[in-house]
Amino acid sequence: MAYVVTEPCIKCKYTDCVKSCPVICFHEGANFLVIDPDDCIDCGACVDHCPVNAIYPQDTVPAKWHSYILLNRKYSRIWPALTGTREPLPSAEEFSKILPKADHFDENPGEGDAM
Repeated sequence: MAYVVTEPCIKCKYTDCVKSCPVICFHEGANFLVIDPDDCIDCGACVDHCPVNAIYPQDTVPAKWHSYILLNRKYSRIWPALTGTREPLPSAEEFSKILPKADHFDENPGEGDAM
């Protein structure tokens, strides 16, 4: 069972979760992170490092965010991998308290850092 990044990550993109991951399974979008379900080793190391509580085991993703299961799969195939940390987005503090925010999702890729 893979882990899934859900809506609270949008416009925050904290990367504390990425540095805790022992494999390369995070991928970076312009304002969101996703986890590749095929590369995730189901260790859960990332969960407690997410300051906005956006990461869930696939089988416990809240019903209102089930669409993020497919969204993680889709964008992990086209966004670049991220292995290190970045500064949170300038909007992170403000948007960490806002839900819903799916309409702010940006499907453009981030920069990534993995070769």
